[in-house]
Amino acid sequence: MSSLQMPVLPTGAEAEADLVRRAISGDVHAVREIIRTHNQRLYRLVRAVIRSNADAEDVLQEAYLSAFSNLSRFAGEASLSTWLSRIAVNAALARLRAQKRLKRTTPAQTSAEADIVPFPGSVPTADPERIMAQRQLLSLVEEATDALPEIFRLVFVARVIEGLSVEETASLLDMPVATVKSRLHRARRLIRIRLEKRIGPVMTDAFPFAGTRCDRLTETVIARLELLR
Repeated sequence: MSSLQMPVLPTGAEAEADLVRRAISGDVHAVREIIRTHNQRLYRLVRAVIRSNADAEDVLQEAYLSAFSNLSRFAGEASLSTWLSRIAVNAALARLRAQKRLKRTTPAQTSAEADIVPFPGSVPTADPERIMAQRQLLSLVEEATDALPEIFRLVFVARVIEGLSVEETASLLDMPVATVKSRLHRARRLIRIRLEKRIGPVMTDAFPFAGTRCDRLTETVIARLELLR
């Protein structure tokens, strides 16, 4: 064997197992890495059940506490992502059941202004008109998703928003692949119908060219006209 032979790098499963071992031993950096890696997916799945930004964050915290308290039970039969997702979804469903039990005796609380979940990986822009148009469109997508019946909503979020495969979604939600496909088809149809009804007023603001961008172009043209005179 040559002394210059490159070392064998750990596989994804081996790296994940090492990360889990470090987290079990109390390595804060490993715990932080696990949370940061899975935060967005777990939040979206929880919110698909809860339909409240604040409650979803609270449930996700509880799910993490439960997961890390029982991390030694993670056997690696499924991926860590799937294992955490199941814990998060179960925690969300438990919270939803508790909320339904209290609904008869507790007045519903509504927020004066809905929170907006930002586009993943969105790049901030200084153009307020474009920001507003993006927020309006995102708000419509969130509203349409929240309006889905519960049996369709979680499948839609897992498959379309999170990008899980049909098989991964079926495993996560413990349902047949055929059920995932049929519910996804129905969810997409309901989303499309709702968006078509609401998209007209929003589309009038599509491709905005006002505010800062309009002012900049105006002044540029004026300056160039001055040079031509």
